[in-house]
Amino acid sequence: MARGWLAFFATGADQPEITDRDVIDRQYRKHRLRVMLAITLGYGLIYTCRLALGVVKKPIIDAGIFTPAELGMIGSALFYTYAIGKLTNGFLADHANMKRFLAFAFLTTAVCNLAMGFVTTVWLAVILWGLNGWFQSFGAPGGVVAMTAWFSNRERGRTYGIWSTAHSIGEGLTFLVVGATVATFGWRFGFWGPGMIGVATAIGAYLLLQDRPPTLGLPAVNDWKNDNFGEASKPKIASVLKLQLSILKMPAIWVLCLASATTYVTRYAINSWGVLYLQEIHGYSLTMAGTLLMISTLAGMAGAIAFGFISDKLFDAHRPPVNLIFALLELAGLLLFFYGPNHLWSLIIAMVLFGMGLTGLVTSLGGLFAVDIAPKRVAGAAMGVIGICSYIGAGVQEQVSGTLIQHGMTLVDGVRHYNFGPAIAFWIGSSVLSMLLALSLWRTRRRD
Repeated sequence: MARGWLAFFATGADQPEITDRDVIDRQYRKHRLRVMLAITLGYGLIYTCRLALGVVKKPIIDAGIFTPAELGMIGSALFYTYAIGKLTNGFLADHANMKRFLAFAFLTTAVCNLAMGFVTTVWLAVILWGLNGWFQSFGAPGGVVAMTAWFSNRERGRTYGIWSTAHSIGEGLTFLVVGATVATFGWRFGFWGPGMIGVATAIGAYLLLQDRPPTLGLPAVNDWKNDNFGEASKPKIASVLKLQLSILKMPAIWVLCLASATTYVTRYAINSWGVLYLQEIHGYSLTMAGTLLMISTLAGMAGAIAFGFISDKLFDAHRPPVNLIFALLELAGLLLFFYGPNHLWSLIIAMVLFGMGLTGLVTSLGGLFAVDIAPKRVAGAAMGVIGICSYIGAGVQEQVSGTLIQHGMTLVDGVRHYNFGPAIAFWIGSSVLSMLLALSLWRTRRRD
């Protein structure tokens, strides 16, 4: 039975290569557009199934269903299973047919969200949200494997930047659309809405995606574009596992893992607790708090695309200098957000700076840089290794932040008061450490 499932998801055999150049060009143009639509819009829409918990925290706390610490435990369950799944599923993605791999993942994460709308028991919520994290972990490795199969080396910064807008699309839909839905219909619809979106996304992904180009009789994309960093290599399927394991011997990968993990602390701190912070410290409504965070996601879309174009065009696909620029933008945004003037315009500027800087860093440290320095045939494994560390960082953040926030919470005359100071220091310190770790990789070699 297990072998049958593995065979169902496995990539197809390479077909005899088409010799007609016009046919090759036409097929590549057709499928590249569809693949980018599927992995960008599809991943963006399915992202709402991951972030729903961050929007419903205040109504759930106010209803007495879960405490901040319990919500931190539920949220961390997703990050820990996502971390493990991103590693294992990243390795599997290098061997998989993305049409089936991603469509299945999108459908199952949708089902988890639909079920969460009925749950009020903490341990059941932990299990179900953990399962959601596991199925969500198919998405990023699958998207990167599809991208590296259909786009060449010197296109990758731009295409990765465009694909990275998926995070911002998902965040924007969650904070604004899902937030407004929750404000109107209650916290359960914060799960049911994304669940219904996920079902439609799974169908669309199956219709648009394709397996690797050689399974369609097309040459490898780097050969088609004549775009290799060095001598092109074509490992046999039997040697793919050996290439995957070689990644674990690269010191730069492990430094990048730590840099990404500390970036993800801050990323998910704002995603998970930003709405609550704006509601409790600044007194904004759920809809207004969601709108402010949506500004950061819109800026993030610009940041992801800008990072890709700047690093490709101005720095010849050399990422470290651009990492530094975007790290400074992110830190400036964080400092203004937490310590700047208590005015709406200041928060808007802070969200723009933070969104651009953070999403540029996630684009690079969370995947693009790893794909640059690892062999391309095992891009999924590289994403998996980075991913497990990134989301362990996110999971630790969720638990630490939840505990710090609960310890800083007092109840006076039936009214909750929050002290976010220790949590904020934890979040900003993580961003500084990430910047320093990324700087140490300035001269790291790139590979085909």
